[in-house]
Amino acid sequence: MSQILIGEILACLMFVGVIGVLLIGFPVAFSLAGTALIFGLVGWVLGVYDPSNYGSLIGRYVGLMSSETLVAVPLFVFMGVMLERSGIAERLLLTMGKLFGNLRGGLGISVIIVGAMLAASTGVVGATVVTMGLISLPAMLRAGYDPKLATGVICASGTLGQIIPPSTVLIFMGDMLSGINAQVQMEKGNFAPEPVSVGALFAGALLPGILLVGIYLAWVIFKAVTDPKSAPATPVPEAEKKDLFREVMVALVPPLLLIVAVLGSILGGIATPTEAASVGSVGAMLLAIANRKFTLSILHQAVVSTATITSMVFIILFGAAVFSVVFRMMGGDNLVHAFLSNMPGGAIGATIIVMAIMFLLGFILDTFEIIFIVIPITAPVLLTLGVDPIWLGVMVGVNLQTSFLTPPFGFALFYLRGVAPSSVKTGMIYRGVIPFVILQIIALAVLFIFPQLITWLPGVLYH
Repeated sequence: MSQILIGEILACLMFVGVIGVLLIGFPVAFSLAGTALIFGLVGWVLGVYDPSNYGSLIGRYVGLMSSETLVAVPLFVFMGVMLERSGIAERLLLTMGKLFGNLRGGLGISVIIVGAMLAASTGVVGATVVTMGLISLPAMLRAGYDPKLATGVICASGTLGQIIPPSTVLIFMGDMLSGINAQVQMEKGNFAPEPVSVGALFAGALLPGILLVGIYLAWVIFKAVTDPKSAPATPVPEAEKKDLFREVMVALVPPLLLIVAVLGSILGGIATPTEAASVGSVGAMLLAIANRKFTLSILHQAVVSTATITSMVFIILFGAAVFSVVFRMMGGDNLVHAFLSNMPGGAIGATIIVMAIMFLLGFILDTFEIIFIVIPITAPVLLTLGVDPIWLGVMVGVNLQTSFLTPPFGFALFYLRGVAPSSVKTGMIYRGVIPFVILQIIALAVLFIFPQLITWLPGVLYH
C-alpha cells in the first residue's frame, strides 16, 4: 500500500474519529486537537506525517490573536449581552407586543421583529432563543396561542442571529474565506484578487436575512387568517393606550438607531467591523445607563459572559487549527478535492454535497465547530471550481440555521426546551418548528436559484 493512500485513509479515519469522540461527550476543542495529535503520532510511526508541521501552528495562532478583524467578535458579543442583561431586550419585546396586540397574530409578529432586532445586535443564537423563550413564551401561552405556533416562532426568530449581520459566525467565515480565496486565486495565477471582506459578507447576508424575516411574518399572518384560534389578538387596555406611543419611541427607537449606526457604518464603508463593534459596545452601555438599568453587577455579568463565550469560540478555533494541519498534511485535502471535483453537476453538485454534510453535522456540532472544521477543508475546492466566496459564506450560514431548527437534534429546540414550562411538551416544539424548517428550505432553494439576492448588494457597495 502506497504512503499516499495510507495518509488519505488515516485522514478519513481521523474525521470519523473526531465525530465519534464528540458524540461520547468530550469537550470540543480538546477533542479536535487530541484526536489530531493521536492520528499525527500514528501517521509519524507509519511514515506519512512529519511532526515538524506543527511548527506552522505558532504563526497561525499569533495571526489569529493579532487579527484586527476578529477583535470585533468579543465587542459584538458584549454589545448583545449588555442589551440582554440590562433588560432592554425584555422591554422591547413587551412594548412591541402592545403595539401589535390588537391584530390577530400580533404577538407572533412582534416576536419575529424583536428577534430580528436582537439578531442585529448579537450573533449568539442560544442567548436569543433563551431570552425570548423566557419573556415571550409565557405571554403567548397566556394570550391563548397554540403552543406549537408559539414555540416555532420563538425558535425560528431566535436563530436569525446566525445570518443577520453583525453575526459572529459571519465574522469568522469572512476572515477564513478571505485567506482561502486569496490562496486559490494566486494558484490560478491571479495575483491581485478582489478581497473578501467581512463587510462584504455582511452586505451579502442582509437581503437573505430580510427574506427570512418576511417569510416568517407571512406564515404567522397566514395562520392568523386561516386559524384565528391559534394566534388570537391581545388587545391593549384603554388605560395603557395613552402612553403607548411614548413607550414605543423610548423602547424601539434607541436600539434601532444603535443597530442602524453599527450596520450602516460598516456597509457604508465609514468604519471597519471592529470599529463599528466598539461603537456598538459603548452604545449598548449608554442605552443601559439611559434606561437606568446600568449597574456594576450587570457590567460584571456582561464582561464575564463575553469572556466565557469568546474564550470558548477561540479555544475551538485553536483546536481546529491542529486538526486542519494534520488532516491536510496527511493528504486529506487531496482526497476531498478529488471527491468533490468528480461530483456530477460540477460546482453545483459539489456545493450541494458540502451543504448536506454541514446540515447533518449541525445535529451534533455547534456552528463554530462546523465552520472551523469543514470550511478550511472544502472551501478551497469549491472556490477553485468557481463558487463565489460571498455566496458560499451566506449559504453556509442559512444552511446551518436550518439545521439548528430541524428535529429531533436541532440546538435551538434544546435551548427552548430548557426554559419552556412543563405544559409545553417536546413533541409540541418539534411539530411547531417543522413549518419554519420548510420555509427555511424554500429560502435556501430561492437563494440557490437566484444567487444575485446574495451577491448584488456587495457588488454595489464594494466594487
